[in-house]
Amino acid sequence: MIDKYQQAFQEEARELLAELESALLELDQNRGDGEVVGRAFRALHTIKGSGAMFGFDDIAGFAHNLETAFDRLRNGQLAVTADLINLTLGAGDQIKNMLDKADGRGAVDQDRSARILAELHRLTGSADPRPEAPVQPLAEGVAPVGLALDWRIRFRPGPDVLLHGTNPLLLLRELRGLGQLRISLDTAAIPPLVQIDAERCYLAWDMVLTTAAGLEAIRDVFIFVEDDCELTIERVLDRAAEPCAPETVAAGKSVAGGAGDARGGGRGAAGSAATPAASNIRVSADKLDQLVNLVGELVTVQARLSEVAGRRDDADIQDISEAVDRLTAALRENTMSIRMLPLKTTFERFRRLVHDLSLDLHKEVDLMLEGADTALDKTVIDQLNDPLVHLIRNSMDHGIETPEARRAAGKSPNGTIHLSARHSGANVLIQVSDDGRGLDAEAIRARAVEKGLISGDARLSEAEVFSLILTPGFSMAREVTEVSGRGVGMDVVRRSIDALRGSIDIASKPGQGLTVTLRLPLTLAIIDGLLVRVGQAHFVLPLANSLECVELSRQDIVDAHGKHLADVRGEIVPYIRLSEYFQMDTARPEREQIMVVETELGHYGFVVDQVLGDHQTVIKNLGRLYRSVQVVSGATILGNGTVALILDPHRLVQNLVQSVSQKKRSDDRENSVDRQDSRQSTPGTQKGKQNR
Repeated sequence: MIDKYQQAFQEEARELLAELESALLELDQNRGDGEVVGRAFRALHTIKGSGAMFGFDDIAGFAHNLETAFDRLRNGQLAVTADLINLTLGAGDQIKNMLDKADGRGAVDQDRSARILAELHRLTGSADPRPEAPVQPLAEGVAPVGLALDWRIRFRPGPDVLLHGTNPLLLLRELRGLGQLRISLDTAAIPPLVQIDAERCYLAWDMVLTTAAGLEAIRDVFIFVEDDCELTIERVLDRAAEPCAPETVAAGKSVAGGAGDARGGGRGAAGSAATPAASNIRVSADKLDQLVNLVGELVTVQARLSEVAGRRDDADIQDISEAVDRLTAALRENTMSIRMLPLKTTFERFRRLVHDLSLDLHKEVDLMLEGADTALDKTVIDQLNDPLVHLIRNSMDHGIETPEARRAAGKSPNGTIHLSARHSGANVLIQVSDDGRGLDAEAIRARAVEKGLISGDARLSEAEVFSLILTPGFSMAREVTEVSGRGVGMDVVRRSIDALRGSIDIASKPGQGLTVTLRLPLTLAIIDGLLVRVGQAHFVLPLANSLECVELSRQDIVDAHGKHLADVRGEIVPYIRLSEYFQMDTARPEREQIMVVETELGHYGFVVDQVLGDHQTVIKNLGRLYRSVQVVSGATILGNGTVALILDPHRLVQNLVQSVSQKKRSDDRENSVDRQDSRQSTPGTQKGKQNR
């Protein structure tokens, strides 16, 4: 059981360190915000208390010294400085190393710990900090310097407090560290010996604490168990009163709760076991993935059941099929919603990256976040960190200018990186933009020619030139630095987004900045699709992108003079005939159907033979051999056992537009050559005429 709670502590400690980092970076922007100081203090206090409780004494001792400094900040005895914030960020990294060591990964540089504590001592002017855990022996403590007051405390833990890994004696030791403590033990609730359960707590404590610490500092001692105990804390105005007799303790502010109610922000390490009162539970990611896979298999079986029910004239089977269909749909939606997580945690990590790079590069950069509540599949989020890191590093190093250069260009000395997310149909668009120098298309083209990536006479559109920065080994930097210059960062971005079946769009204006848009699927598991037929083949279009279905007759084709255009209620919509696009040898029916879909390039239509209806689509990967096929995002198994390809409408339209643009440039180039040949042949022709 101890191992289980130690693992819970490690998980929650990492969450607390993320909260601490977020608070510190926010504090760096607004150093007078007492609430943010309190957030940092509570994170350190919880790490310290939980660490001591579960045997992580090195972490508890290290965090104790930091907690003391932030307690002084909270009480107004210290001022927030950039040096203290940077030191605490480094201390948080050191605690992460301690957690990694406890998990069997890596080692801890003890000299670095000592240097951090020595620097903390220098910045705060406090007594020499010690790395030991702040667990004091049960002896009379010494009140802190200042005006000491008496506080009467009544503490009755919940009966299951021991089962949740909490040792009340450790709380009393921490309380004694605040000053002089007098204790009276209440044993009235202890049952007869034959009825005692050794795993339950029957004791209560009545105490008087003489300390200069405030009420909040006293309550912080009980932060892990305040929802699992009866707790009364009140000032003693008459020191002559009997201090510890239980019957004389007045009813003060008490908090009572169910046993083991794990509260957020890391407090649940003391009560990680699930209880009826708990609103959240921890589930292994592997178990969740297994659940999604099972639901996917169930969806496939349900499709087979619907197929069979449709072929048989049996009302009972059809009723069962419809009921299973409803239940499967509800189960699928609930399971997928569990996997959907907000991007906030991922986005917040980059505040630290921007902060550290600003110091390294001697630049002043602000990170603006928008749409952090946008939800995305956990599997996608897990693979999104590296691409975003490389994009932000690229903006910091290559995009944002130095303060001097920005002033010379008439800009604010502070650069800005804007990280945003929003939903777009069945996709999420994540944008990383900066207000730096932007991209120079001619310089990129020249560099690509220099590296042999394109020929000197190649004619490329601006978008195609910008896409060259995604080529492996391409870099505009002439020198390799610690941040960039090796030409691997943007290639990592491209590979990662391709693996997620996403796409990358790059837009830039010289002197105004760069915007990189990542288009990612909401989920990699199950989507709502629209099943269509072309000849004997079946395809699936994402339902979220589909707008409507209209008929396309032979007369409509004649009226359009053979052009791939359709009049949809007054709007001219270009369309793609899938049979032609995939070069399928199929007979054209008398009446076809156009699926009108919404893409980033506007409304486009896809001509199919027949629209078969909605389809719950379990996405299956095509395998490594087909990873370069961009217009197909996967495949699914139909109820009759056949395979249908899942199309990516955005990629289809994008590829078509690019191919049309390339053909136009090729035709223009041929016409230009023909005109040049005509001009060169004219003098000879005229001379021949004169000779004749």
